[in-house]
Amino acid sequence: MKKWYRWQDYATVAAGLFTAVAVLFTRQQNMSTTLMLVFGGLLVVSGIINLAMPGTPAMEYVQAILAAGLVLSPWLGSYTGATGAAWTSWIAGAVALVVTAVAIKPSTDVRRTYRVSH
Repeated sequence: MKKWYRWQDYATVAAGLFTAVAVLFTRQQNMSTTLMLVFGGLLVVSGIINLAMPGTPAMEYVQAILAAGLVLSPWLGSYTGATGAAWTSWIAGAVALVVTAVAIKPSTDVRRTYRVSH
């Protein structure tokens, strides 16, 4: 699998970037700013790592956990009342979670093929 090629990782980077930037134009409440910046930023970083090093299944699982954390963050951070921030977290987190789930098998296959050939 080529570096900087997988659309799933670009989608995760976009979802994380959108989440982090959304704090500027959505009403924030309680822990929303912190959680959106942290999870959004970490999704950007994990997506870039996955783009640079395809075939790293462990990083895909980390990315899935981060995406799930973003989905859960409106409840964990008590900001379900801030509709824009909550919906941004739910939708961006769900997008990142789905595309990461799609990327896990190809990443595992690349890793397995690499181990067998070396």
